Amino acid sequence: MAQAQQGDTVKVHYTGKLDDGTVFDSSSSGDPLEFTIGSGNIIPGFEKAVVGMSPGDSKTELIPVDDAYGPHREEMVLVVDRAQMPSDLDPEIGQQLQIQQPSGQAIPVVITDISEAEVTLDANHPLAGEDLTFDIQLVEIA
Repeated sequence: MAQAQQGDTVKVHYTGKLDDGTVFDSSSSGDPLEFTIGSGNIIPGFEKAVVGMSPGDSKTELIPVDDAYGPHREEMVLVVDRAQMPSDLDPEIGQQLQIQQPSGQAIPVVITDISEAEVTLDANHPLAGEDLTFDIQLVEIA
């Protein structure tokens, strides 16, 4: 039976969980996730986990921080003066915004703290710093 390898386009069903068992994402109620192994569109540990699987195979894989979204980096946390925020914005913790870079690139950030004078913005991926566990089922090698 065929085994998934670099360059293959595959379809998988998955459920992603944190160390405490909290499910953060799942494809079980929808279409399987389709991607090409080695394209870099999926976290490295997930791609590695699928390599060698055959259609119908299932496995549970623990993906450490470095093969997932990387460590939480303090240099990606920015404290800005509240006066720099748009006047029509009523900031709330957990709110997602985009910061426009001088290059024109938009960077997604999340508000993590608010005081009278400042707003803390975090540009880390929400799962940065987390080990992730995935239940993976290979549905198809296209």
